[in-house]
Amino acid sequence: MTTEPTVTDRPAQDYIAIKRTVTMSSIADIADRIPDLFTFLRQRGIAPVGPPFLKYNVIDMAGDLEIEAGVPVNMPVACSGEIFADVLPAGRYVTVTHVGHPDELLDVTANLLGWAHGRHLEFDHHDSPAGDVWRCRLETYNSNPAEVPVDKWETELAFLLR
Repeated sequence: MTTEPTVTDRPAQDYIAIKRTVTMSSIADIADRIPDLFTFLRQRGIAPVGPPFLKYNVIDMAGDLEIEAGVPVNMPVACSGEIFADVLPAGRYVTVTHVGHPDELLDVTANLLGWAHGRHLEFDHHDSPAGDVWRCRLETYNSNPAEVPVDKWETELAFLLR
């Protein structure tokens, strides 16, 4: 089940993250780092203010993808090592929510992109030799995988518009 895409305004959002270069077949290498972010916050007595996400910075479907695993927080956080702090930009986003297996997200993404194209909406991205560079393209995981079967996960896609 997938909702109809909508355009929503979002405020800027502080977050912490870990960044990796992966391929389509190795996205789990970065997704599996999300628990490390929750551990980092818990050790510092900081509560997350929303569910974890993957932020797709550079996409080359046949090659490499630069992806951040992130967790939103309510203030800038001092970080070290591979964990860093940043801010998701405020702006207008096209969003859609999907309930189902993560393998279905490629089709959900294609439909979202087509929906926006049909309405002449422009995303905040550009081509580069490394691939398609996005200012903010998110997959937010609203379900706890320890509690919800994988075929019932709720995932929100949110792509920043120009």
